[in-house]
Amino acid sequence: MVAHDIDAPTSSYDPTDPVHALHRGGKMEIACTVPLEGRDDLSMAYTPGVARVCETIHADPEAAHELTWVSNTVAVVTDGTAVLGLGDIGPAASMPVMEGKAVLFKQFGGVDGVPVALDTTDVDEIVETVVRLAPSFGGINLEDISAPRCFEIEARLKERLDIPVFHDDQHGTAVVTLAALINALRLTDRDPEHTRVVISGAGAAGVAITKILHRVGMRRISVVDRRGVIHPGREDLTEVKRWLADETADFARPGSVEDALVGADVFIGVSGGTVPEEAVARMADDAIVFAMANPDPEVHPDVAHKYARVVATGRSDFPNQINNVLVFPGIFRGALDVRATGISEEMKVAAAQALADLVGEDLSETYVIPSPFDPRVAPAVAKAVTDTARRQGLARRPY
Repeated sequence: MVAHDIDAPTSSYDPTDPVHALHRGGKMEIACTVPLEGRDDLSMAYTPGVARVCETIHADPEAAHELTWVSNTVAVVTDGTAVLGLGDIGPAASMPVMEGKAVLFKQFGGVDGVPVALDTTDVDEIVETVVRLAPSFGGINLEDISAPRCFEIEARLKERLDIPVFHDDQHGTAVVTLAALINALRLTDRDPEHTRVVISGAGAAGVAITKILHRVGMRRISVVDRRGVIHPGREDLTEVKRWLADETADFARPGSVEDALVGADVFIGVSGGTVPEEAVARMADDAIVFAMANPDPEVHPDVAHKYARVVATGRSDFPNQINNVLVFPGIFRGALDVRATGISEEMKVAAAQALADLVGEDLSETYVIPSPFDPRVAPAVAKAVTDTARRQGLARRPY
């Protein structure tokens, strides 16, 4: 999830701080959806009537999706190790973000999210805990778990669960980035197959963006970390970075981000680092700069606009905000509606295309992606997901 551009937090609770005041008591609550106004209501909502529902589910476990909240509820799971731009601040301090994620699920997708902050960073413990919690939920949204553990946790949960598992820091970022890039390429009349892309950042988001760009035929990609371009000749690579090196070997060449940007068409920043102005100046004409670090983009928009035709950030105070809230509520809305067994790569690409299509003929340098408050967004993304799930045979509700 993209951080908001606010003043740095104070070290202690301040009741006069308007941000603290907004969060007092938390940002969400449990609400009753049935009447409880007398003895008859109570006897049906609880004992003895509830026993009939329990017996029905015991005889037919699938009935839980009709008779409980499971069909519309997602666990928002974190260990607090990679929270926004704050880093490893632990589970307790992560809760305001997890609550925020949950209210965004509800506001934009009508999905009930439940924050689950786990007091462990052990991969095995996280996986086992989520697997045991899974019967209470229709989907699992992993959030703010540091790389490379996030890759293994997601992969193992997808193997063991038959409900959607989605790491938003990876895939939400990738989907919304692809949507904006589809329109930026259309605006600048570029062929995806021949577009040169530099991705700064080889963490969860950088890996997922590389994967989704590959899926749509974009192969001329260089991925850069703190030590420069990732390539097969480097000997300091983790398993994930080795995959990146192998996948980009046909194009990536040793060097710095400045070297990689010479003649590049697209810069995608998900690193939190800083790119010198002179490097941006050496990009191709009509360049595209997506500097998405928050609150400080890798390239300040004022600088980027000197050399690039399309500029996007993760911030709400500049045009073209690339924000995950554009996709994760709709993706889960669609997946839950058809009781999908998972979220496939094809579903992610379809979601990105649906989001890009909403811009339509209004496409311009300052409008390559819709606003999070555009009421068309979640329904369009959800429909793309449900249609794709049905086409792929991943929907347990085919109609």
